[in-house]
Amino acid sequence: MSYDKIEVPDDGERITLVDEETGELDVPENPIIPILHGDGIGTDVGPAAQKVLDAAAEATGRSIAWMRVYGGESAREKYDENLPDDTVDAIREFRVAIKGPMTTPVGSGFRSLNVALRQTLDLYANVRPTYHLDGVPSPVKNPEEMDMITFRENTEDVYAGIEWEAGTDEVEQVREFLEEDMGVEDVLHDGPIGIGVKPISEFASKRLIREAFDYALANDRDSVTLVHKGNIMKFTEAQFRDWGYEVVEEEYGDEFITEDELWDEHDGERPEDTIVVKDRIADNMLQQLLTRTSDYSVIATMNLNGDYMSDAAGAQIGGLGIAPGVNYGHGRALAEPVHGSAPKYAGEDKVNPTAMILSGREMLDYLGWSDAADLVRDAVEETISSGKVTYDLHRQIEGGEKLATSEFADTVVENIEKLS
Repeated sequence: MSYDKIEVPDDGERITLVDEETGELDVPENPIIPILHGDGIGTDVGPAAQKVLDAAAEATGRSIAWMRVYGGESAREKYDENLPDDTVDAIREFRVAIKGPMTTPVGSGFRSLNVALRQTLDLYANVRPTYHLDGVPSPVKNPEEMDMITFRENTEDVYAGIEWEAGTDEVEQVREFLEEDMGVEDVLHDGPIGIGVKPISEFASKRLIREAFDYALANDRDSVTLVHKGNIMKFTEAQFRDWGYEVVEEEYGDEFITEDELWDEHDGERPEDTIVVKDRIADNMLQQLLTRTSDYSVIATMNLNGDYMSDAAGAQIGGLGIAPGVNYGHGRALAEPVHGSAPKYAGEDKVNPTAMILSGREMLDYLGWSDAADLVRDAVEETISSGKVTYDLHRQIEGGEKLATSEFADTVVENIEKLS
């Protein structure tokens, strides 16, 4: 495939799909990886992450051929549009990529570019690991108890973006349909109103839940929890929960047991080589993250619930500046940090690049480079625990050394070299 304003590196090889059914990839030792630095602080954290990931690859006998792609502000400068076909096509063709934060206006302007990429490329699972690194200040007493990974559905729920604006002819047509044809009464107030639709399908729910179950099996996790608001939303969120239990019963056999079975048949003692399936109401789950943190390992949930929960979990381990993320599709992945673009700090070489670096760690793990991925985590933890941190953490600890974004990356690279 040819590109208008993107240069394909000639010192790397393409990642290829070798099994259409399973999504298995063939990853060369020198893959071409598209990288989109992003808006705002993306211009700082993107290059910092590249430097660290290059060092981890080199330390394990590999290399990454980076291919710059563009979105948001950088794309407007080059293409006069926010998300050019070049960028989407490159990520689709080369299958594994990483991006920094993108700016999305609130209430007006273009819809989220993050959402657009996920939906266009059918990256249906937004996966957010949450774990504490030694030395990171936390607002809770025992942040080390948090070791959870959230699988958040990426294509439906509020991310479908199906809504009609107050005062338009379209929203009045929807109101009339609901009130006169569907019998919705005493709910829609008179006067201006905005209306949205919340789709939850069996197809999208089950493929997301399978990802969570498969991850739990592959990584020796002890539980998967289905999080929903099914006590109120009985035909959407409760159905998500029910479809989750159907997947367990029909596809996984004795590898999983329900929480009822755990107590009725095993007196609360989990049998060896089994994983417990739980379900929790979303608001209850938010407080249980604090009160029963260690009870939860893998979460499977819908879009909005997953957004709230993963951010709340991120606060317990030190904030979104530490929190990584990655989006999975069928034989495709796009890593990205959870935090936003913080444009007021752009170009100041000041902010914490840890979330972007650890998102790169998730990308390395997806490539099958677990040794390189472990090096990244260990080196970041060594750097922070030694007190060498960026300004956001420095103001919360005593006796530390405040580093610029680039200096922090350089120190992580030094620790990769020491640990390898």
